[in-house]
Amino acid sequence: MFVDRAEIIIASGDGGNGAVTFRHDPFVPEGGPDGGDGGDGGSIIFLADSNLRTLMDFKYQRKYQAEKGQNGMKRKKYGKKGQDLVIKVPVGTMIIDKETGLLMKDLNTPGEKLIAAKGGKGGKGNVHFKNSIRRAPNFAEAGTEGVERSVILELKLIADVGLLGFPNVGKSTLLSVCTSARPKIANYHFTTIDPNLGVVDMGDQSFVMADIAGIIEGAHQGLGLGFKFLKHIERTKVLIHLVDVSGTEGRDPVEDYEKINRELEQYDPSLLKKPQIVAASKVDLVTDRTDLERLRSHVLAEGKSFYEISAATRTGIDDLMKEALYLISTYEPPEEPEMEMFDFDKDEEQGPEYRAIHGYKDEDGVYVLEGKQLRKIFNSTNFNDMGSMRYLYRYISDRGGIKQLIKLGLKEGDTVRIEDYEFEYTEE
Repeated sequence: MFVDRAEIIIASGDGGNGAVTFRHDPFVPEGGPDGGDGGDGGSIIFLADSNLRTLMDFKYQRKYQAEKGQNGMKRKKYGKKGQDLVIKVPVGTMIIDKETGLLMKDLNTPGEKLIAAKGGKGGKGNVHFKNSIRRAPNFAEAGTEGVERSVILELKLIADVGLLGFPNVGKSTLLSVCTSARPKIANYHFTTIDPNLGVVDMGDQSFVMADIAGIIEGAHQGLGLGFKFLKHIERTKVLIHLVDVSGTEGRDPVEDYEKINRELEQYDPSLLKKPQIVAASKVDLVTDRTDLERLRSHVLAEGKSFYEISAATRTGIDDLMKEALYLISTYEPPEEPEMEMFDFDKDEEQGPEYRAIHGYKDEDGVYVLEGKQLRKIFNSTNFNDMGSMRYLYRYISDRGGIKQLIKLGLKEGDTVRIEDYEFEYTEE
């Protein structure tokens, strides 16, 4: 089964918390703080692997979690960094952020990588908070949480040549005689429902050819296997358009040729700018050459190359492949329109949702502050230590939490709640 689209959830690891420890060695009175830093959480990394052909595995596993960073330890020992999670995908996979719909990266080169979710930062141990006034800080910094996001994986095949044509025109047969690929072949419509790739060996040169499911009228609107087919020819350099001229199905070859090209144009006009070779297929079954000559005149008038072929007898196959190789070698890709990309710098600079603090006034008139990272810092606060309390307040203030509540009407003496803890607000 060929799977070319999947939706998964990725989550990088949380950073470890800094340690609150003090040196207690013999003969070292008042040894001071020695809490080490927490380790950074592991990141989620996508890797383009040329050994993979489908996104099948992602249909069975939907969530991927990197390892958390280890908490800091005494004697200024750092916590171990969480292990990165490397997710292998086929070459040609596009990573798309589901929330924004923006492309994060197109992994179209073997070995190419994308850090899609960075691990959380490890918190600082209490050794960092010692100063001339605060000699024994009884608090440390909590590590930041990792990033969780939904991403869409979309695979577009990487092939030099794409085979065009209605169902049952001989695309699979052509691929089978030109390459070592062995697609399922039979004399009925819609034999091919999944793409097939094969390597055409031309002596000291070669190229990849793709036989993809045939299309019907309305394919550009998603009818039949429309989108499933059309998106896979976007990366090809050259198109070979097969048209059945045998007359065995009572079809008009010129009309078929025009219909396919209209579907391409309506899906993406740039596809018609690709070099296109027209191959009249099944010529071994032709008894009346009238339709064949009509097609030839029509195609040549458009300035396209035209070949008569029969995969069954190998008639014209070698010349067709030589022409394809020549067009590949002379192909100049058109300028791609600029696409809006997912902005990792902006995402990191603004801070993901878990770093935000949200303030509101509940129905009892209590002012409430919430936030994932706030909760983590709050739970690591030592309320018996004034320095730890100041650190918590400074975090809330720097993140705009107090300003939010003041806009909602907060004044001195009002009650503020974080988690299950309530305290009275006092203006500084």
